[in-house]
Amino acid sequence: MGRWALDVAFVWKAALTLGLVLLYYCFSIGITFYNKWLTKSFHFPLFMTMLHLAVIFLFSALSRALVQCSSHRARVVLSWTDYLRRVAPTALATALDVGLSNWSFLYITVSLYTMTKSSAVLFILIFSLIFKLEELRAALVLVVLLIAGGLFMFTYKSTQFNVEGFALVLGASFIGGIRWTLTQMLLQKADLGLQNPIDTMFHLQPLMFLGLFPLFAVFEGLHLSTSEKIFRFQDPGLLLWVLGSLLLGGILAFGLGFSEFLLVSRTSSLTLSIAGIFKEVCTLLLAAHLLGDQISLLNWLGFALCLSGISLHVALKALHSRGDGGPKPRKGLGSSADLELLLQSSQQEEDNGEEEYFMTQGQQ
Repeated sequence: MGRWALDVAFVWKAALTLGLVLLYYCFSIGITFYNKWLTKSFHFPLFMTMLHLAVIFLFSALSRALVQCSSHRARVVLSWTDYLRRVAPTALATALDVGLSNWSFLYITVSLYTMTKSSAVLFILIFSLIFKLEELRAALVLVVLLIAGGLFMFTYKSTQFNVEGFALVLGASFIGGIRWTLTQMLLQKADLGLQNPIDTMFHLQPLMFLGLFPLFAVFEGLHLSTSEKIFRFQDPGLLLWVLGSLLLGGILAFGLGFSEFLLVSRTSSLTLSIAGIFKEVCTLLLAAHLLGDQISLLNWLGFALCLSGISLHVALKALHSRGDGGPKPRKGLGSSADLELLLQSSQQEEDNGEEEYFMTQGQQ
């Protein structure tokens, strides 16, 4: 009877893990293809991003209100001094990362975007070394070389290579390195009380919106004000379709963060790391099959080289976590997707300091 109960528990846990991974894949891969699909007909990626931020903020505020009503405990609200001095730099870097990533879809294929965006860990490692969040080791040098070499091989003589789009997404990856470094430093300040990802999203979105607004005003403001799809619409049906599509993106963006949180809280951060690696492969295969992205043998070898570097870093972090055997100050960043670091902090609070490491693609 005891053995049967253990078998049932194992099957239930395996099924739950598989379901959560599939839910995460649906949101993560879905928002990548959604962004590419929408930018084909709606050429205002910065406005699209700002609408997504507004939706995430509303959903975060609603979630905070529901949690507060059920727990009868007030949620954290930062003072204006802490908000502007400590949160603003992280919010600005996050806004630029997300904005440039979505902007790149006007020019770049999903496969090249996926490959280039996965190199964000390269810049995360560099900034972690600069800010002394990570110690320089031979293994890290090897990780950097594998990822950089893989990126070069993937983009070398690519038939669908676009310089402008590649520059945008590479710039987003560079800023992403700053973003996640600042995010880790922000979350390590326990006095702020932003360990819960919902609270962090709630505080980040308004400053992200304001930080992205000047860029939107310069590059898209005039064109959007004269566009027949938004401000000068003549067909109410078309306007409702555009607004509905934009709302869908915001729901996907919030769902991505929520699915990551569920996966980590119910399994482990290592599960999300491994799932993130396979997600990149699934995204490339779908891009080649559904969108007709042309990927040569050299490109695939470059992608495999890059994934080997990412996998090595995941393995090193897992071994380091086992070797510690207890709560340690967090060092190093290892992810590129949205909300991953926020999930790390939340998981550490719930698991009493389990060492975490994520390596997934970001939302947006």
